[in-house]
Amino acid sequence: MSDTSPTAPGPEPIRVSDEDLDDLASALAKTIAEVRRHGVILDRLGSEPDPVPPADQQTDGAAEAGAGGPKKADSPTSVFILALGGEAYAVELAALSNWVNYLFLPVYGREISTTRPWCAQWHEHPEAVARLHALWLAWQQLTDTEAGLAGPSTWHRDHLDQALVHLRAPDGPFAACTTSPTRPNHRVLTTPAPQLSGVAA
Repeated sequence: MSDTSPTAPGPEPIRVSDEDLDDLASALAKTIAEVRRHGVILDRLGSEPDPVPPADQQTDGAAEAGAGGPKKADSPTSVFILALGGEAYAVELAALSNWVNYLFLPVYGREISTTRPWCAQWHEHPEAVARLHALWLAWQQLTDTEAGLAGPSTWHRDHLDQALVHLRAPDGPFAACTTSPTRPNHRVLTTPAPQLSGVAA
């Protein structure tokens, strides 16, 4: 029988100095960012179709169905977001939004100005969606351990720097949007109408 008398001493409270508390808060913030990054990757992996096993690993029925049957019409032919439609586009945009909101903007957002406009409704600008998605795809590849130690540096130099130049340019996709944090604005610029070839004038 255990001793439950009130005289039993309890555990000593843990005392943390202010300096250590700041270190703990910083470490916790980094851990939360990492968990969110992993969540984005898991969401993306969960939305991808299962890979088809090689023909020699398929059962006879599956091999025959794969050889003679038509390909799935609803499977994407590209990982690029503009090639997706319907639910696949919505799922990919949601995963991209997590990355933009929780990693990209907190680290690389920079101040909004007339020379660096931004739009909180970036997901309504097709060019911004395309550029941010391409940037995210490269980030996933080049921050993976298989990319090696120079992967993140390559991502910054070859992908991030170029994307920011075009996205935040005064004549970029956000040219008619917010140029001052105190005056939010959103307007999608019109694009030239497509010309139909072979139509007589």
